[in-house]
Amino acid sequence: MTTTRSTKQSPRPGLPLIAATTATLPAVMLSSLAVAQPAAADVRPQTVPATLAAAIEAQAAAVKAGIIPAASVPAALPSGLQPTRVTPTAHTVVRGDTVSGIAGRYGLSTPSVLKLNNLKSNSVIYPGQRIKLKAVAAPAAKAAAAPAATAARTYTVKSGDTLGGIAGRHGVRLSQVLSWNGLKVSSIIYPGQKIRLGAGTAVAAAPAKTAAPATTRSASYVIKSGDTLSGIASRHGVKLAAILSANRLKVTSVIYPGQKLAIPGKTGTVQPASSVTPLVPSSFLGYTYPAAVVSSANKNKALLNASPVPSLAQMQSIVADTARRMGVDPALAQAFAYQESGFNQRAVSPANAIGTMQVIPSSGDWASDLVGRKLNLLDPYDNATAGVAIIRQLIRTSKNLDYAIAGYYQGQYSVSKHGMYTDTKHYVAAIKAHRRTFS
Repeated sequence: MTTTRSTKQSPRPGLPLIAATTATLPAVMLSSLAVAQPAAADVRPQTVPATLAAAIEAQAAAVKAGIIPAASVPAALPSGLQPTRVTPTAHTVVRGDTVSGIAGRYGLSTPSVLKLNNLKSNSVIYPGQRIKLKAVAAPAAKAAAAPAATAARTYTVKSGDTLGGIAGRHGVRLSQVLSWNGLKVSSIIYPGQKIRLGAGTAVAAAPAKTAAPATTRSASYVIKSGDTLSGIASRHGVKLAAILSANRLKVTSVIYPGQKLAIPGKTGTVQPASSVTPLVPSSFLGYTYPAAVVSSANKNKALLNASPVPSLAQMQSIVADTARRMGVDPALAQAFAYQESGFNQRAVSPANAIGTMQVIPSSGDWASDLVGRKLNLLDPYDNATAGVAIIRQLIRTSKNLDYAIAGYYQGQYSVSKHGMYTDTKHYVAAIKAHRRTFS
């Protein structure tokens, strides 16, 4: 049975034409058309409802409002929240302290601490010394009564006193004490010296009247321990300026027991010097030293007596620390210091051996060359440095330790030429025994 093809029209009349048209196109172009066709569709983006957009904007504004701008944040804590620094009234010096370090520790300036304690930039401080950090104001009642009280008071200087310390303890200014006594900041004071604490005439002036008849019979005066130029002038009824001029002295000049002073305008016999006991005798172990050497020794003794020095324990610590720093056995250095002076920085011998390590000035010059700077034997730290430097050099240049120890006592050249004297051998044995004690 044959079937006739229906002539009914196709429901999609455009397709045969498209097929006929695309049949002639390359395959690549066909694939491109296939991919591109969906994009040609009319796709409209969905719009965000107005209520949702408003909600998003409100949330963003809230987040932004909760952020603090960086420029508004302070770089440091407000002063009210910072910890408060409590500065004590004073600081006790410990080993290794410096004035600048103490000032920095308490938030103070170095110049203010120096001024408060009447110190200079090169002043020596030592363990145990009290450094004031605050000026303690005197009570108002005392201040009101000061003119009447200070007019009739004097103070007798004791060992270790300073003008600034005396002024502070009596509630007066240092400048007032200097003015009342005709002194300067650099003036030296001595134990037994009378310091006026007021502008008026001191109550203690009465005894001077009884002494006047005896002193007016002298054309000169031999100084005793505790004397001062102003006190001598007052007792003899002459002006201090006249005493200074007649003896070519200054207010800051150092005087010492046994020294003779000319008393201008007076006549009479000279007070015998034999009645005066000098600070340093002229002989030791049967040997009498030249007058010039003994005179220098007395001057150095007077200076050390008038200066604050470390205690024996503090000086021992200074010697040990210096030895460690300079590469010398601390026990050996302490043995020398103990044998020479018992750690006493005020010790001065008739040979003018000075301080804890008993170093004479010429040996001090040698020690200065060894360490490369000028050493002051009156300074406790420099004195220790001088002694330890000499010990170190003797050890380096002697044939053994015994000869090095002997060289400190007898002199290295003398030991090498003459050998050890009997007393030198005893000295060496003592040093070695002390060294075992301090080891």
